[in-house]
Amino acid sequence: MRLIELIPVQVRLVVAGLALVALLGGVAVVVWKVQDWRYGKQLAEQARLQAEGLNQLTLVAAARQREEQDKRLALEQQLQASDQTHYRALSDAQRDQGRLRDRLATADLRLSVLLDATDAASTCNMPATATAGGLVHGAPRARLDPAHAQRIIGITGDGDKGLIALAACQSYIEEIFKQK
Repeated sequence: MRLIELIPVQVRLVVAGLALVALLGGVAVVVWKVQDWRYGKQLAEQARLQAEGLNQLTLVAAARQREEQDKRLALEQQLQASDQTHYRALSDAQRDQGRLRDRLATADLRLSVLLDATDAASTCNMPATATAGGLVHGAPRARLDPAHAQRIIGITGDGDKGLIALAACQSYIEEIFKQK
């Protein structure tokens, strides 16, 4: 007799069942490990793809930022050139105003106004006379007081400054809208 025949059937069934469970458990562990390996491989692939995508987005964002910086730098250079032009125009206008004031102060130049010859209420009948600044033919003129002439020159100087500043502002706005 064999030793297996001496073991009761029920014990053999229990041992066979336990062996089967152990075998199935081992197979399950192997299957689980294979699935785990495949899942890990998929996660690694997804992580790699995500990293590549983020890298591409970073490169695109950096390129856009460089473009915007280049645009801003070009605009700043254009505005600086425009500022220099307007500053030059302002300083030229101020220099001209200074020369005109000096000429008025030294009596080298006198401002005059035309008188209305048809105005019957005018009590001032001044003949048209030749001055050091040139010849006046026809209409009668009256010379302005030098202090009033200085005030008029100051007012026109302020107007010139305002017009130059307005031109500078308009140029600035035009350059900004050209960039957009």
